[in-house]
Amino acid sequence: MSKKSRKKSSKTPSGSPTATTKSAKTRASTQTRSAKTQRTPARKSAATIAKAGSHKAPSKQLKSSKSAFSPAAVKSGLESGLKSGLKSGLKSGLAEGQKAPAFRLPRDGGDVVTLADYAGRKLVLFFYPRADTPGCTREAIDFTRLAGAFAAAGTAVLGISADPLKAQEKFRDKHKLGVPLISDETHEMLEAYGAWGEKSMYGKSFLGILRTTILVGTDGKVARIWRDVRVDGHADEVLEAARSL
Repeated sequence: MSKKSRKKSSKTPSGSPTATTKSAKTRASTQTRSAKTQRTPARKSAATIAKAGSHKAPSKQLKSSKSAFSPAAVKSGLESGLKSGLKSGLKSGLAEGQKAPAFRLPRDGGDVVTLADYAGRKLVLFFYPRADTPGCTREAIDFTRLAGAFAAAGTAVLGISADPLKAQEKFRDKHKLGVPLISDETHEMLEAYGAWGEKSMYGKSFLGILRTTILVGTDGKVARIWRDVRVDGHADEVLEAARSL
């Protein structure tokens, strides 16, 4: 081989620095593209997962919110509130020794009755659930029977219920009652004297008139309170209390 051929051949061997450099660059470029290709799906996957997660979270919250306002939950809340309201009732905190609450209400016959009408006198207020029912009839008849004795003891007697005037007058006429009957259809006096609250019948609770009697002294203060009254002998017991004042 001639010297010129040997020189030309020695410039481009397979293991020459130039070939090695080109090969290294090619491998590096290939690895870079491969790494990019691998990282790109990873980033997309992470974004996809995050996006999916962000959609799932509100879905759970909505489900929880829906459960909180379900018909069953609302009904339970209403029943709980109603039960609580019934327990507390609209009962007054009226106690013996306190000033009797003022009132102004219509009575049978069309007149108006006020607490001031009885200033300086003892006054019995008996609250009954409903006119012309068995227990209320016996109670009203008993107070009528003792009306003279109460008058002798300087004590006036008034019967109060939520019945309208016509029902009160019919009740009076049917049983020849001799005590004034007051109509409190708005329940204002009933509530003020603690005669309106929770009652129960056949396992159901409701608000209504509680059979109650109040004795007011000549000083206008509550002298005695009878709650959950039992009709038999009650009017006689109240008369004795009025005589003792």
